[in-house]
Amino acid sequence: MQEDKIRQALVELLYRNSYGVVISNIVVSLAAVYVLSNGVSTAWLAGWLAALYTLTAVRVLASRRFFSRPHDSVSIMRWAWLAAVLSWVSGLLWGIFGWVGFLPETPLLLSFTIVVLTGLVCGTVPSFSAFPPALVGSILATVLPVAARVITSGSAISTGFLFLLASLVAINFYYCRITYRMLRETISLRLENERLVEHLQEERDRAQNADRAKTRFLAAASHDLRQPIHALSLLVSTIAVLAKRGNVPAEQARGLAGRAKSIIGNLSGLLNALLDISKLDAGIVTVARETVGLRELFRDFREEFSAEAKQRGLKWRVVDSDLKVESDPMMLKRVLNNLLTNAFRYTKEGGVVLGCRKRGNHVEIQVWDTGPGIPADQQTAIFEEFVQLQNPARDRTQGLGLGLAIVRRTAELLKHPLKLKSSPGRGSMFSITVPEVHAARAPILQRETVGEAITGGIMVVEDENDILEAMEQLLTIEGHRVYAGRSAAEAQAEHAAAAMRGEAPVDLIISDYRLANGATGLEAIRTLCAYLGHAVPSIIITGDTSPSRLKEVNTSGSRILHKPISEAELRQAIQAAWAGGRAMTAGE
Repeated sequence: MQEDKIRQALVELLYRNSYGVVISNIVVSLAAVYVLSNGVSTAWLAGWLAALYTLTAVRVLASRRFFSRPHDSVSIMRWAWLAAVLSWVSGLLWGIFGWVGFLPETPLLLSFTIVVLTGLVCGTVPSFSAFPPALVGSILATVLPVAARVITSGSAISTGFLFLLASLVAINFYYCRITYRMLRETISLRLENERLVEHLQEERDRAQNADRAKTRFLAAASHDLRQPIHALSLLVSTIAVLAKRGNVPAEQARGLAGRAKSIIGNLSGLLNALLDISKLDAGIVTVARETVGLRELFRDFREEFSAEAKQRGLKWRVVDSDLKVESDPMMLKRVLNNLLTNAFRYTKEGGVVLGCRKRGNHVEIQVWDTGPGIPADQQTAIFEEFVQLQNPARDRTQGLGLGLAIVRRTAELLKHPLKLKSSPGRGSMFSITVPEVHAARAPILQRETVGEAITGGIMVVEDENDILEAMEQLLTIEGHRVYAGRSAAEAQAEHAAAAMRGEAPVDLIISDYRLANGATGLEAIRTLCAYLGHAVPSIIITGDTSPSRLKEVNTSGSRILHKPISEAELRQAIQAAWAGGRAMTAGE
């Protein structure tokens, strides 16, 4: 590719220089005819001049035609050889002129002829070095007829003149070689600079787009985070006012608690969706490819969405398939779940269809709906964060606007092509294409099982007093022995005091990521493991969802929980951390 561009640039330079050659031929030929008119036949000069001007006209037409059309790598070489042939013919005409003008008996005309030929030969270097065959052929065609004339004339100056011609040819061939290399290097550097400029422009545009997207993302995220927090603040104020008036009736308290739980659920949903996007951007999500049976997968979706279809009065059809595909079962299920959720959310009448089609060695899983459709100019934007074409008022019941952003990132991670076909007013079709598996292996779509709860000793580091007390109280109620502190040193002191009173095993360390005085939870865990003398399973709790932070914690080997967390999430993380620790110990 690079070589083709260099070759094309050289041929373009060859034709661009041809205009200068044309002008010099016209000017020099007129002067030559005028000077030689006293010693050479007028008829011969007229014929020679007519031939030269005809050739000049052909060269002009060829140059105009060359610059008026595009060229590929094959045609560009045809044009190069055409220019070379025209330069050879021109050189031959001037060689014939040298034959006729070699008049030793008329020193003045002889000197003029030598000067003209020398100038023409030297002028070929800047004009034809872009294509060496053109230069070599032109010089030889100019010099050889004159050399033959010198040899046959038997003049006393023949030897000296031949030496002059040979030296002239050798010198110009040498400079042609140098010039050709310099032209190639110059063009190569120019093309490299153009690539760099183009790359910088692409990076600039990408950075600008990312900056604009980040601004939109933060604005939308700020709005969506403030809404449930604002509602929760009003609810807390309501509870405070009611408490001042006396005891709150049980029914009213249950209603307020239910509303608070719903608000916190919406807030947690948003934060979890943002966390999912951060994990995908950080590249810490591990793909576990397995064989997935579409019949079992589709059966789960049929059951999951049947109630919603009935409630909305929509037709819900699942086209069963015995095909098996290779993918991460949980990620694939989440992608399809988001696509189906969107289809049901925006379809007011008609229905939704889930099915698949074979595409060679792949299977295209499709979700069809009869919703409002998506305009062509918006079909890329809908995969961005917080974009909801049918929800300009940002109604929380219409979702968060993050589902398709997660779908796009997950599909890219899985390397499953994502496709959208949609017509406004006629509905949409979203699909994801997955490799087919022909081996008859059992499909793997396992459901998680919850193991029997176990208890043990846990060291907790949290610099916020309220959170530390709540965490210690919760873990104690769960039956764990807790050694808590606002820093690693305080937790260590609590454990040391307990150890003096009796046995105080430590099975797990839980720490907040951001601690006082710039310390981090990872540092606290390392400090406590060094104090205990052995590695202990650990959990980091953080509200930071930046990709760099996620990578750091993931690399450390600690499990990570993102605020806010529920009692069930904490219990599951503890059980999983202990199970991982036992597996590691067994492996050793």
